Amino acid sequence: MRVLAVTHGPDVRPEVFADVIAEDGHELVEWDIRSRGAPAGNDFDAVIVLGGDQNVGEELEHPWLNEEYDVLRRWVDDGTPLLAICLGAQTLAHAVGGTVRPVGAPLSGFYVSELTAAGEDDPVLGVLPQRFESFNANGYWFEIPPGAVELATGPVPQAYRINGSAWAVQFHPEIRRDQVLKWFVEDETVTRPLNEIADELDEKLPSWQEHGRALCRAFLAAAGR
Repeated sequence: MRVLAVTHGPDVRPEVFADVIAEDGHELVEWDIRSRGAPAGNDFDAVIVLGGDQNVGEELEHPWLNEEYDVLRRWVDDGTPLLAICLGAQTLAHAVGGTVRPVGAPLSGFYVSELTAAGEDDPVLGVLPQRFESFNANGYWFEIPPGAVELATGPVPQAYRINGSAWAVQFHPEIRRDQVLKWFVEDETVTRPLNEIADELDEKLPSWQEHGRALCRAFLAAAGR
C-alpha cells in the first residue's frame, strides 16, 4: 500500500509508525501540508495525519488549516482509510462539525485511558488493553463530533471513529523519546520539569511503543481490507 503521512512540522513525523510501515513492505510518503498544500489526488491507500503545535482557530496565522479541513472531509466522504493523531484528530473533528477548545492546563505525559465498549470491539483501537496509560501532549481537546463513535476516554476524550474508515486519537502512539523532549524544551506552556517527563518516558515509553506498533499494524490491516 501507499501510505500518506501528513505532517505539520519537522518534529512531528511518523517515527515508530514509519518503522512499521517499512517493515511490513508498504510505501510511506511524507507530506508537509504547510508548504505543499493539501494533496490534490487520491493516489494513496491510507492516510495518517499527525500532530503539530498549531491549533484549530488559528486559520489567519496558518491558512493551510482550511485546506486541511477540506481534504479531511474529502477523505471521509470517499472512504479513504484515515488515522488522525492529536492535532490531526482535532482538525478532523472540526472539519466534520465538532468542537475543539483549549484544555486549560496542557497535558504533558502519561494518563490513564480506557476503551469504551465500542473501542473494545473496534478493529483498530481494540488491539489496545481495555485500560492503559497513553501519552498526551496537547493544549487543546476535541469533543466527539456528531455521528462519530467514542472509542476511548481519559482526561480528555481520547479516540473516536467516523463511519468505518476514519479513526482519530488524541494521544501519541507514534513517538520517540528525543522527539518528545524536544517538544517540551520548545513549549513554554508546559509546567512539568523536563527531567520528570524524561524519567517517565524512560519508564513507560518501551511498552507504549509496543502498543503504538500494534495500533499502526491494526490500522494498516483495516486499510488493506
